[in-house]
Amino acid sequence: MPKEVVYTLDAVPPLKTFSQAIISKGFVYVSGNIGCTNDFQIVEGGVQGQTVAALESIRSILHAAGSGLQHVVKANIYLTNLATDFSEMNRAYMAFFDEQAMPARTCIGVASLPLGASVEIECVAELPDA
Repeated sequence: MPKEVVYTLDAVPPLKTFSQAIISKGFVYVSGNIGCTNDFQIVEGGVQGQTVAALESIRSILHAAGSGLQHVVKANIYLTNLATDFSEMNRAYMAFFDEQAMPARTCIGVASLPLGASVEIECVAELPDA
């Protein structure tokens, strides 16, 4: 089965160098999302607001792929200020997932992110009927 490109108008549009997500072999691979509007303006609310916006975009992409946040098996999170933003990001992040079935996760401190964002989130999710 060839890979399938996922695209939805309900999420931040991708740049020409990547897809919003790819479906392959029963999984959805979602590209990194930062907390910005569809016209690439960073949302207000600091790292919490950006985390919410990024996860809402990811939720829309997963829905378009036939999956959902409840099917996320692995998330990678990148923070520009790990020491000060980790707890605030976690507060926003946990509201999107079942506390009894949190995805596997890695959180990494990085020097910078696109558009001056504080957080970027990418994930892999199962397709429930694959």
